[in-house]
Amino acid sequence: MAEAVRHDKTARQLRMLSDALDSGRLGPVRRLINTLAPAEIGNLLESLPPGKREVVWGLVDAEDDGEVLLHVGDEVRESLLAEMDPDEIVAAVEDLDIDDLADLVEDLPDTVIDEVLKSMDRENRERLEQVLSYAEDTAGRLMNPDVVTVRADVNVDVVLRYLRLRGELPDHTDHLFVVSRRHQYLGRVSLASLVTHEDTTAINRLIDDEQPAIDVNESAEEVARQFSDHDWVSAPVVDENNILLGRITIDDVVDIIRSQAEHQALGAAGLDEEEDLFSPIKRAVRGRIVWLGINLATAFLAATVIGQFEVTLEKVVALAILMPIVAGIGGNAAVQVLTLMVRGLALGQVGSSNARILLWKELRVALINGVLIGGIVGLIAWAWFGSALLMLVIALALIINFCAAALAGVLLPLLLKRMNVDPAVAGTVVVTAVTDVIGFFSFLGLATAILLQ
Repeated sequence: MAEAVRHDKTARQLRMLSDALDSGRLGPVRRLINTLAPAEIGNLLESLPPGKREVVWGLVDAEDDGEVLLHVGDEVRESLLAEMDPDEIVAAVEDLDIDDLADLVEDLPDTVIDEVLKSMDRENRERLEQVLSYAEDTAGRLMNPDVVTVRADVNVDVVLRYLRLRGELPDHTDHLFVVSRRHQYLGRVSLASLVTHEDTTAINRLIDDEQPAIDVNESAEEVARQFSDHDWVSAPVVDENNILLGRITIDDVVDIIRSQAEHQALGAAGLDEEEDLFSPIKRAVRGRIVWLGINLATAFLAATVIGQFEVTLEKVVALAILMPIVAGIGGNAAVQVLTLMVRGLALGQVGSSNARILLWKELRVALINGVLIGGIVGLIAWAWFGSALLMLVIALALIINFCAAALAGVLLPLLLKRMNVDPAVAGTVVVTAVTDVIGFFSFLGLATAILLQ
């Protein structure tokens, strides 16, 4: 319900924006933009064709430019940066948090990167270099080195005085991290504990040491899973020696979860989640042609199987009418299993320890669904064409294809994962190819064996 409301709001904003742009009235456009958060502005920019996008981008408050750039896809960001001169880009990104700046810096022109680095003080420049030294999609790349730490051997009064002197805290600070003299992570102290205990209370009495630190080389997917499992707002990041390096906050994790959802939804269709909705035709063609070519190859494979039964099709015309049903329903069944597997793999719920149990369960589900759907389709075929043998053929073919769908849906994602191929992208093409081939082969093979004897 909330998602539908959000989509309706975005559609309404887009309609108002387009109407104002079409009328040439930029005042209402500017007022609308000023009421939106950077993420909402980014979403609207992605919804606009290049001409209108350029106009709206020029009306965005310069103070919001950096945040907006964080909330658009790579292709859109590239087009927006192309409209800015180097000084504007430096001004837009210089006040971003280190982890956010690390997301953007590799998309910037080399000359601008140099200017950005020159505009930073030594401490922040070293922090940025530290974050960039870690691989993409790891905790090290997500973390912000700006953390508030305290020692265990002081009391509440010392910490509160330190916080007052500091003046402000980083966003999403719900805990302070306690470290040793060697800066090793010992635990955390909540801000609530600091303001509800006596000033003389020692920090070591308030330490919560139950939250595990995240290893700096941990994958982004695992980081998101841990945040989801434990309802964290922030989490410490440490190296192999337990030295505190930084922290990851919930806003970064929300971005990971959204990116994963977009990747799975678009990847299943062979699309890049970073593709601009209004990307140039040449780029869109280049991005999609590979998977369309693979689909074409699998279609010819299925057609070759059909061609082996040309005589059967000529003698029993009903087979040509019923044939798409076998392949189509089998493909849908395979995609259902594949979707569950991709989700399970992404959440770390599927592995070698439970794959065999899962396969046996899906085979039994497939067998039951095959008998039910096969029985229904078989009865319809009997009523339609008046052939009990044809009813038997299509019912058996559907049972076989449902079982093939279960096997393909479970085993192929595991195989692709082992080959370091993303099953969210390649899985749909492969499993539907399997069910097409086996569906046609089983249906036409059974028809040849039973109907033409």
